[in-house]
Amino acid sequence: MAKEKKQHGTRIRETREDRIFNAVNLIFWIVVLFIVLYPLWLILIASVSDPDAVLAGEVLFWPKDFSTIGYEAVFQYNELWTSYANSIYYTVVGSVLSVFITLAAAYSLSRAFAGKKIVNLAITFTMFFSGGLIPIFLNVRDLGLYNTRTIMILMNLVSVWNLMVARTYIQSSIPNELYEAAVMDGANHFTYFFKCVLPLSGTIIAVLSVYYGVARWNDYFTGLVFLRNRSYLPLQTVLREILASLSISGSSETFFAAYADNLAGMQEAMRKAEVAKYCCIVVSTVPAVILYICMQKYFVKGVMIGSLKG
Repeated sequence: MAKEKKQHGTRIRETREDRIFNAVNLIFWIVVLFIVLYPLWLILIASVSDPDAVLAGEVLFWPKDFSTIGYEAVFQYNELWTSYANSIYYTVVGSVLSVFITLAAAYSLSRAFAGKKIVNLAITFTMFFSGGLIPIFLNVRDLGLYNTRTIMILMNLVSVWNLMVARTYIQSSIPNELYEAAVMDGANHFTYFFKCVLPLSGTIIAVLSVYYGVARWNDYFTGLVFLRNRSYLPLQTVLREILASLSISGSSETFFAAYADNLAGMQEAMRKAEVAKYCCIVVSTVPAVILYICMQKYFVKGVMIGSLKG
């Protein structure tokens, strides 16, 4: 027997098959949500649980014997704070430059000029092919950028995918008549870009800021390959070293040296190391999660922009 459902002032007849489908669909997505969220929840509760309970596998759904011993041990690691400041600097400065250069290049590609197809092909080609790690390393070294903070900002400065998304946004959202009117008033490309395009590109600027910001915050490989000075290392590279050392049996005393003067100290260090790895993950992901929460209203529009033909 059909059941009537009122939606937006209109009665929609809901059949038995519709109700079955909706129930199955709801159950399916609840299961998917649990599969996605449970590992994140497990990391969070394990980071504030007693190490012995974590080792015994007793932490499943709720924290057990609440403890901040892992966070205390991680925050006592001085290099962590230096790398945290480095990551903030690399992310903020690098993202600002990336967004500006991406929008400038996108505006150029949105205009008609001789050889535009060749330029588009050359840029798109880099999405699928590169010179490889060794040629890139030699190039960076010869340019004098090896072991400098600058390489953390310049490496991966522009994403071709983001460039194409920004170009499509400018072409589809900013009418060409506005450019013609600006030209009639005596504006050149620079004036039009800074006074018309940028003020009208708030949505795409927010989307690009999220994409570039998260990518730079999570970048550990650039620091691993191109930095030798440990005071320049980003947070992700340092955390990778910490997690790698904690995963090696017997090496945790090198991380918590202050607790490893004797056998009892070594045992205490191993206890701390068990929850410290969860604490490291939480510390490194909090800024990215906050950024996503603040910018989530722009995600759908950003995806729709990239789905348009341009």
